[in-house]
Amino acid sequence: MRKENKKLLIEDLTQQLTDNNNFYLADISDLNAEDTSDLRRLCFKYGIKMQVVKNTLLRKAMDTVEKDLEELYSALKGNTSILFAEAGNGPAKMIKEFRKKSERPILKAAYIEEMTYLGDEQLDFLVAIKSKDELIGDIIALLQSPVKNVVSALSSGGSKLSGVLETLSQKSE
Repeated sequence: MRKENKKLLIEDLTQQLTDNNNFYLADISDLNAEDTSDLRRLCFKYGIKMQVVKNTLLRKAMDTVEKDLEELYSALKGNTSILFAEAGNGPAKMIKEFRKKSERPILKAAYIEEMTYLGDEQLDFLVAIKSKDELIGDIIALLQSPVKNVVSALSSGGSKLSGVLETLSQKSE
């Protein structure tokens, strides 16, 4: 690869690392062409961008980013693919689903909202992490629950109250 191409690739990786708060490093070696194609389709389905990178170029890009990515350096050995996603748990769910039929990809590391997770044993934990949108949805549901109960009680009580008033008015006649 020519020096100019390497420089452009490093700049592109730097921009992607800067723009994304969630990315995973995975090992997809030993996947044949058909499995790799299936993995890429699954990535597309989950809204994940997957890119196979050279460790040295990725490390240079990590060095230029203003995020603290030093803990990830130990994962830059062997075959490395980087997975970018909006949701922090998206790639973990995708890897878990793909592993139903294959041993790969193996999670090397993950960087989610300024937190670093190292090793494949973190996969189950990463699947369970809720995304920012899921947390906001849970909070809204919790806030709406008491209001729904009050409205429900008032509406059901209102019909009972009107029934009682109607019965009392009929008895007085």
